[in-house]
Amino acid sequence: MKISTLSIGDEVVFGEIVDTNAPHIAARLYDEGFKVRQHLCVGDSEPDIIEAVEAMAGHNDFVIATGGLGPTVDDLTARAVARATGRRLILNDEALAHLRERYRAMGRELLQASEKQALLPSKSSLIPNPVGTACGFIVPHKGCFLLFLPGVPVEMKRMLEETVIPFIIARSKRTVAVKTRVLRVFGLSEPQTEEALKGLSRPVEGLSIAYCVNFPEIEVKLRGEGEDEARLQDELLSLESQARGRLGDHVVSSGGETIDTVVSGLFRAKGLTLSLAESCTGGLIAKRITDLAGSSGYFLEGAVTYGNGAKIRQLQVPAELLEKEGAVSAAVAMAMARGVRSASGSDIGLAVTGIAGPDGGSEDKPVGTVFLALAGRSDCTAKRYRFNGSRDRIRAITAFTAMDWLRRHLMALPDKEAGEGQ
Repeated sequence: MKISTLSIGDEVVFGEIVDTNAPHIAARLYDEGFKVRQHLCVGDSEPDIIEAVEAMAGHNDFVIATGGLGPTVDDLTARAVARATGRRLILNDEALAHLRERYRAMGRELLQASEKQALLPSKSSLIPNPVGTACGFIVPHKGCFLLFLPGVPVEMKRMLEETVIPFIIARSKRTVAVKTRVLRVFGLSEPQTEEALKGLSRPVEGLSIAYCVNFPEIEVKLRGEGEDEARLQDELLSLESQARGRLGDHVVSSGGETIDTVVSGLFRAKGLTLSLAESCTGGLIAKRITDLAGSSGYFLEGAVTYGNGAKIRQLQVPAELLEKEGAVSAAVAMAMARGVRSASGSDIGLAVTGIAGPDGGSEDKPVGTVFLALAGRSDCTAKRYRFNGSRDRIRAITAFTAMDWLRRHLMALPDKEAGEGQ
């Protein structure tokens, strides 16, 4: 089964946006047991789209394309496909009815120019779009099914799940099952991670390990392929258990979880509350916490105390401590953590202070110097870090490290039910 993907749009070719559609399609197809063999990207050029369609149709069973189905003059996909496949471009009644209903539901007038989205190649099958205006379409050509979807990710994903993947599955004969498990690792480099898992991969048995840097994490992809799906699942779970044993607490999450969802679950399980005091991260940690629904159940407040005056006023950090140790120091970080915990009444207070750059560093405390501190009910600890990279990169890894501190701290505590009897 040969499947390829095609991304259409000047904004992708010119690097104005990152193409997330092609990786998502490839990942979902792999989950279903299919491998994408090739990906091509072309701009909003009718000759280029025609050339790509003709070439890809001759060497694939399915081509999944995204982009160029909108109402503007640079949306050329439908017309280019009609020409490439020798079809007329016609007003599709079903697509037009969908378009009118979507505009009615949005309370907007359907302009004649917008009806362009219903102009599709003749003898094509419609791909319904439950969340957008432009329907997709399927055209058979040269023994290949060409499937065209909008470039808007939220629309593409729904149409991929509800129509495209079932369409491919119904027309394929799969003899090999494919399973994947992803472990997200933090605190080890890619070479260190690979060294830790050395010897676990068993290609002869269809078990392999791949690595991908997704800053600041390392993604460890455990993959299995085989004819016996039940046996493959057991072998993959065994491989995951062995990998976890070697990586230890550097594994922050797996499957669809992130470090943020893990920390959220731990706060719920432990029945504890949190407050934050941020300096160099400027609220990035609080954003990670509050991006998840239900965080109000454990997150009480956050203070962005950028200047010394704010640290003194809001967190009761002694002025003489700031003068003696400097704002970027272990002592001040601990004072910030204790101060925000005291002010909010939370169980845990976490603080971060540092120099994100590009200036402000010194020989003793160069750019990238960061102190984290965590204050609990009975103690307070702090640690110095030295991060590298741009200002954004330093801030990002600082926020992630703070989340990892919370994860590790909470994992060491008893759950709420167990703790209540003590």
